[in-house]
Amino acid sequence: MKILITAGPTREPLDPVRYLSNRSSGKMGYALAEAAREAGHEVILISGPVVISAPAGVTLVQVETARQMYEAVRDRLEGQNAAIFSAAVADYRPASQAEQKIKKTGDTLTLTLEKTEDILGSARSVFGFTGYLAGFAAETERLLEHAQDKLVRKGCDLVIANDVSQAGIGFDSEENEVTLCLPDASPFPLPRQSKAVLARELIAFITQQASLKKLF
Repeated sequence: MKILITAGPTREPLDPVRYLSNRSSGKMGYALAEAAREAGHEVILISGPVVISAPAGVTLVQVETARQMYEAVRDRLEGQNAAIFSAAVADYRPASQAEQKIKKTGDTLTLTLEKTEDILGSARSVFGFTGYLAGFAAETERLLEHAQDKLVRKGCDLVIANDVSQAGIGFDSEENEVTLCLPDASPFPLPRQSKAVLARELIAFITQQASLKKLF
């Protein structure tokens, strides 16, 4: 099976030395890429800036901004049997980037932000992707409500929901605890475990589901 995976954060430039970003380490996405490769799949890993080495045998595409990740996915999604969007893509970016470093002058600074490209939401409607589509929902409240909403709005086959407000399973941790949300089944949780073990379970599940849908 051919699988495209996104991982890590994005960085949205404010000036030549500053950017807006988030706390994603990319560990979950890289664990998924390694598990998929170990299972014999052909993997494209599109990654924001992280300090992790890509697994051997994986095609790595490095990007920095949400727009760059959007373009990288757009250009490589065709022909993939499954796509797993685990990257923590910035929802907003500065509407303009200062050419020089912004100096500290006044007591406050007002930033104007604009929406970034919706990569997961574009997979079906814009890119025409017909393979198995899985997304992550990293939430701090109303976990299942937000995950189920994302499942429907973005045409996903699976949304993997995790509560990043919980100690030990949020960003940059070695473990994770998730709930799987599907269109035709009740949400079901997977226990807290290492991201490596969880990744193997998720890849096995996605492979099975994609096979049942005859997507490869």
